[in-house]
Amino acid sequence: MKTFSITDAGIIREMNQDYYFSSDTAVGNLPNLFIVADGMGGHKAGDYASRYTIERVVAAVSRNSGDEPVSVIKEAINKANELLLADSREDEAKSGMGTTLVVGTIIGNKLFVANIGDSRLYIAGASDQIRQITRDHSLVDEMVRMGEINADEARVHPDKNIITRAVGTSDHVEADFFEVELANDDTILLCTDGLTNMVRDEEIQDTLRKNENIEEAAMQLVRMANANGGRDNITVMIIKPF
Repeated sequence: MKTFSITDAGIIREMNQDYYFSSDTAVGNLPNLFIVADGMGGHKAGDYASRYTIERVVAAVSRNSGDEPVSVIKEAINKANELLLADSREDEAKSGMGTTLVVGTIIGNKLFVANIGDSRLYIAGASDQIRQITRDHSLVDEMVRMGEINADEARVHPDKNIITRAVGTSDHVEADFFEVELANDDTILLCTDGLTNMVRDEEIQDTLRKNENIEEAAMQLVRMANANGGRDNITVMIIKPF
């Protein structure tokens, strides 16, 4: 397994509220663990929310004695949500903070994924089109699913950054779970919307296909996002599982 991660504040934002965790070795009973989060909130609250949530998820997974990946991840997310929400209620400066979350673990040839918010996980094959595995929990994505706007209109919609689910904003948080069978030539990408709002899926696929070196591919994707405006923090995590 090969993996490389990079995060960048972008051109506009002074603070980076993205955070990530990557381990290609065991965390608790999971053989590996990959997480990306995009925090939101006032001064430093978003930065705190993403980091704290990932730390709590990792800690909960580490302590969980179960071996069913969906249950382990679900319990960890619920615990992190409970703790983050309690923290925000105790500190006025953190009120209203929250974070997106996308979590993945690879067991054999299967990828188990959980997501909340609009950070994404993609799979790109050597020849197939790139596939978005996660589903955005955002206002504009719901509008696309309802047929009110198309995908191109969604990319430039003024309400694009409004998400409908986040960790830390309500007593109950519901993650979507996905299970995918991996092929030998698959590349996995976890990222925040600082990449996907700036770089089209087909450009991401082209970059991944042309760069065998995943470190160079990740850095090039960040450069592309910044060249296109860099309006948000950018986090890119690339995994070659086989």
